[in-house]
Amino acid sequence: MQRVVAVVVTYNRLPLLQRQVARLRETSSLAEVLVVDNASTDGTSAWLAEQDGHDRVRARTLPDNIGGAGGFAAGLTWAMEGDADLVWMMDDDGLPDPDCLDRLLARADELDFWGPAVVAEQDPTRLCFPIRLPGGTTVVHDLADVEAAARGGLVRGVVIPFNGVLVTRALVERIGVPRAEFFIWGDDVEYLWRAERAGARIATVVGARVAHPATDDLGTPMMGGRTTYNDTPSDLKHYCMARNNTVNLRTYRGWPHVLMFWVKTLWFFTLTRRRPGRVAMSARAAWAGLRGDFTGHRRYVR
Repeated sequence: MQRVVAVVVTYNRLPLLQRQVARLRETSSLAEVLVVDNASTDGTSAWLAEQDGHDRVRARTLPDNIGGAGGFAAGLTWAMEGDADLVWMMDDDGLPDPDCLDRLLARADELDFWGPAVVAEQDPTRLCFPIRLPGGTTVVHDLADVEAAARGGLVRGVVIPFNGVLVTRALVERIGVPRAEFFIWGDDVEYLWRAERAGARIATVVGARVAHPATDDLGTPMMGGRTTYNDTPSDLKHYCMARNNTVNLRTYRGWPHVLMFWVKTLWFFTLTRRRPGRVAMSARAAWAGLRGDFTGHRRYVR
């Protein structure tokens, strides 16, 4: 019997965390739920102190906010120290269907890094995060399109990391834990691409579901609708995205992809939504990433 442990990273979203923990406590296949609190200030740490050690929930509140990347690095390390065979990783705002884990575990013999379809909580017929189908350039937004693309219940080579994704102990031992210095944004993509490079068997199990609140800062149309850009009002998110995306593309895809990303950024903030300040911020962030400086985001942390 494999030991399955959930790792949840939370920050200042106590009601969503409480909802999620209640669902995870109902999931009989879980040996433990490990909650990493990123120094929340909304009462999360006090609530977790009451839960710690009860009904399979264990909690750690970090002394400082080290972002989702740091939280998952700490949580995955904690799970490995506790002899987990499989780790189920998720942010605090996702809500797995009651049978989600069982549907994922049914494919455990054939996969190394796999997860559910992540649907918009407001409209479960839509994906929360658009995905590019394998073998082409088609980006889909509807769950029906993912179901149509599946073969044997799987879309191979595609997964939305850290939203109910399962990872095997063997894979973690090969590739390590997420890059804590990324703080937020792009740490999940980096971990996925690292798993790909290591030859991991990756897939989305379309019959498994996690509901996630949809956001409006992903995939803003640009260039006459021919492509999109991840725009966000948050300076912290944008800085980390510009820096970490540059690093990821340079490391895993090469300079042509880096240059395409820079062209899109310049186009978006000069022609689509004119914000010259964002161009300068993007340049600073990209240069910092290429120098290996992962401290610049701290000026935007509130």
